[in-house]
Amino acid sequence: MELNKFKWTREPKNYEISENRILITTDAHTDLWQRTYYHFQNDNAPVLQLETDEKFFSFVVKTDFENSHHRFDQCGIVLYLDAENWLKASVEYENDVFQHLGSVVTNYGYSDWATTEIPSTVKTMWYRLSRREDDYCIECSEDGMHFRQMRICHLHKGNGKIRFGIYACSPEDSSFTAKFTDFAITECMWKVHDGQQPDF
Repeated sequence: MELNKFKWTREPKNYEISENRILITTDAHTDLWQRTYYHFQNDNAPVLQLETDEKFFSFVVKTDFENSHHRFDQCGIVLYLDAENWLKASVEYENDVFQHLGSVVTNYGYSDWATTEIPSTVKTMWYRLSRREDDYCIECSEDGMHFRQMRICHLHKGNGKIRFGIYACSPEDSSFTAKFTDFAITECMWKVHDGQQPDF
């Protein structure tokens, strides 16, 4: 992939883009979240994305967060349309015992957060984001070959031209350098459902 075609939404102070690697050093107090439960709204994380109107594809990237060390430090994939409509998936550091592998989907200004605990010794994760029109599938993998489903979701404003890519942030008073490699765009690996037929 030509990484120089990615475009910033909120460019961070420190980053590096080379032929096959992107480094992002997070600024403190940066995050993406809207309203739900916590009742605050955070919309200042740096986001680096490609734009497309392709309706069926998969996007893969490997994340390395060896340097994450403070609560909620995170990096991963993102599909950011605007402040109130987006999705993301990442590993969020919690402590030296466990961290949260999870995803957030935000529609019309309300976020959810689906998570599972994984050991804090995990320091790399691949993600695969697949699109089928305005429905999306997020998967993760420890080895880049065997992916497991994290969630299937719908973006109410996700049917037209979209932007997708990577992000990194540190919601509290912290900073770390996230590394992104092994970028790929492929045919849609989320295949047509083989089972109950649609109601329409």
